[in-house]
Amino acid sequence: MAGIFELEVATPDRQLLRERVHEARVPGANGELGILPEHAALLSALGNGPLVYTPEGGPPRCMAICGGLLEVLPDHVRVLASRAEFSDEIDRKRAEAALQRASERLEKPTPELDVARAINAMRRAQARLEAAKIGGK
Repeated sequence: MAGIFELEVATPDRQLLRERVHEARVPGANGELGILPEHAALLSALGNGPLVYTPEGGPPRCMAICGGLLEVLPDHVRVLASRAEFSDEIDRKRAEAALQRASERLEKPTPELDVARAINAMRRAQARLEAAKIGGK
């Protein structure tokens, strides 16, 4: 059917999604990627942020993605994420607390601070909060 492609999202732990969709916006490593049916083939690293998609016959949905790989084919998109969760699964208070902790660590660094780890924790928390906001939670 024209105007539709299959979107598959999986993590090392589980397959979250395998659904026919009209479009998807995916957080690439260098910015958001908009994907429509019959998109040119593409391989890309994923960044942290919301993945928003419109399922066939339904309203837009959202999930948080944190790192991984993206494969785009004309009729199939595969997201192999390091971490992913639907917006309605996100504990917003926990994500806010994680963002606060990471921000405080970066504002007042200690000699033993792993800066890269703190930055990644901050970006994961920001992605989760943004997905929760888009998803209406």
